[in-house]
Amino acid sequence: MKQKKESFVNHQIKSAILLTMDTIRVTLEPSQSGDAKNWKIANEGGEWPLTIIEVADHTIDLLLSKPYDFDQTNIVVCDSDTCYVEVRDVVRTDEFDDFFYYSGNDLGVTYTKEQTKVAVWAPIATKVNILLYKKWHDETGERYTCSRDGKGVWRAELDGDYESIWYLFEVYVNQSWRKVIDPYAKFLSINGQKAMIGDHAKTQLAQWPKLEPLSSPNDMIIYELHIRDFTIGRNNGIKHKGQFVGMTEEGTMDPHHLITGIDYLERMGITHVELLPVQEFGSIDESNRQDPNHYNWGYDTTHFFVPEGSYATDPYDGYSRNRELKLLIASLHKKQIRVIMDVVFNHLYIWEDSPLEQIVPGYFFRHTDENEMSNGTGVGNDFAAERNMARKMIVDAISYWIEEFHVDGFRFDLMGILDTETMKQVAKETKKATKDIFILGEGWDLPTSYPPELRAITDQARELPQIAFFQDRFRDGIKGSTFESIQPGFVSGNDFSIDEIVSGVRGSMELFSSPKQAINYVEAHDNHTLWDKLKEIHPHEETELLQKRHRLATSIVMLSQGIPFLHAGQEWFRTKYGCENSYNQPDWVNQFDWNQRAYFEKTVNYIRGLIKIRRAHPAFRMETYKAIKEHFHLMLVESDCIAYHLRNLGELDRWDDIIVIHNASLYKKRIPLPKNTDWYVVVDDHAASLIPLSKIGEDCVNVSPLSTWVCVNYKTK
Repeated sequence: MKQKKESFVNHQIKSAILLTMDTIRVTLEPSQSGDAKNWKIANEGGEWPLTIIEVADHTIDLLLSKPYDFDQTNIVVCDSDTCYVEVRDVVRTDEFDDFFYYSGNDLGVTYTKEQTKVAVWAPIATKVNILLYKKWHDETGERYTCSRDGKGVWRAELDGDYESIWYLFEVYVNQSWRKVIDPYAKFLSINGQKAMIGDHAKTQLAQWPKLEPLSSPNDMIIYELHIRDFTIGRNNGIKHKGQFVGMTEEGTMDPHHLITGIDYLERMGITHVELLPVQEFGSIDESNRQDPNHYNWGYDTTHFFVPEGSYATDPYDGYSRNRELKLLIASLHKKQIRVIMDVVFNHLYIWEDSPLEQIVPGYFFRHTDENEMSNGTGVGNDFAAERNMARKMIVDAISYWIEEFHVDGFRFDLMGILDTETMKQVAKETKKATKDIFILGEGWDLPTSYPPELRAITDQARELPQIAFFQDRFRDGIKGSTFESIQPGFVSGNDFSIDEIVSGVRGSMELFSSPKQAINYVEAHDNHTLWDKLKEIHPHEETELLQKRHRLATSIVMLSQGIPFLHAGQEWFRTKYGCENSYNQPDWVNQFDWNQRAYFEKTVNYIRGLIKIRRAHPAFRMETYKAIKEHFHLMLVESDCIAYHLRNLGELDRWDDIIVIHNASLYKKRIPLPKNTDWYVVVDDHAASLIPLSKIGEDCVNVSPLSTWVCVNYKTK
């Protein structure tokens, strides 16, 4: 949306850049020398002398004699030569960051029927207008001038009722006019082309369902799904396919008369649904969203405060997406299922076109020491969350989603890009909510240009005790390396992974401050599904053996200390047909296959049984490492088998003792049991049940190959 720069005579000076709050660097044409002495800076308010600090090859650094006028167009003058000053590198200095930090809560639009107030942070702009449009597709708007305050916030007050009027900002930055979307917009047109002045009351629900309290984050069982994947299938009985409201439909069934959709989630017994990104993202044309080949996970955010329009019944309506996401969240709350948003704050889609870059070039994105774009995310840009207004934007967005949409938690994509201080501020902000908000994230140490000791990576987990981390070491220990498709893990006979298994089942106390920080998982939306990974490792193995390995891996996750995480469809051997990265693949690859779910209903019920056992018995979700050390006893550690005893549970659990055995061998294992007590099997290779499946008549148990067994006694109850 850039417009042509205004011209100005410039004979000898090639460029002039504001490097710091008091230094300008002038670059001369190659044919010129740095002999000139009479340097000045001028604007409408007058002119002031500049002092030469340093002369180098075709560059001169000049010291300001007074504070730089950011609200003025400034010109460097030397004799008859002149050049506009470009405000560039200075925006990445601490002095700029501190000077222009704005702590107010009125950025964006504040609407009432009597008056609309707008505010945008644009500290290096010298002119700002707001353009108003009656229709989102209008090309010509009505222009109103904004006024600036000392923190670089530009404001306008519009008297009267402007509800449903569309708008853009027009900013004059570095001698260039740019039309931009409001970074704090709460309502958008199709494909985010314009923002809308909206009345939040028009998206409010009559009443939000009441959630029964969870006693602890350790009670959580997270189930990750994608809106389109879960609702798009032909045979699921859902009418609004690929849409928010599709997940609100109750009473849906497949051709086998098995429940589908939101009722299926309730039946599974999970406590939290983690939605893949529902913030507005840029990779889907919302006007063509039903095309089965037009698909994306959504990890390319364009707007932090607005739901994605392709999931709305009417993406042209500025209210539709907001109202319908609220309906979805309320529908899950009605079934006592909480909602975690997968949020993408680590980068933006096409950073050059982002309104943040257009309004304050160079500020919101991290740069290397060589002034190149940092690219730890691998997608071309890293969001500079360590800067005050970038951090504020993240915290403001989190607060907004909690207050306006009643979200219950946030999964931070590539959290290791972000700094620890930002994540501490996020955690602090969530404590203001009237309910507990859960935060988890990917603590990968990625090659971004910010020190690892200051970033929210797994190695810094103890600095962030209120935040949980995906435990990738345990994941790879169970199934094998995520990035080497044929490398096996514990369930496939890798005898080098046993240490990670022992650590993981005990809650990864070597890494974290408490078990609630450990997110245990073996499959997620990215990389191979567990089934496809096992097929890569064992391409010629019988299907029955693959299924046993799969159930074994999932049962390890479900019974370990920490918080279990399931990928939608993991409970029925979900496949993506070998596709390792399905982020933009068509529906036939990504969709939730309800026919396969029906075919493997027995395995679905097995996972449901594990969920019931976990939720009913606190011994599988102890609150502290002290308790784990007190009650957890390793009985057997072999390269292909681990057995442990949760003992002397007393008042902690209705079961006095629990023995868990994970046998990854192809052979039966005979495991001795403590004597002089009655032992009952509640999990074997076929079923998982709160009601004992059988009683053991001797002092040992024969554990089937590639299976998990759980034996319990409750003699004193």
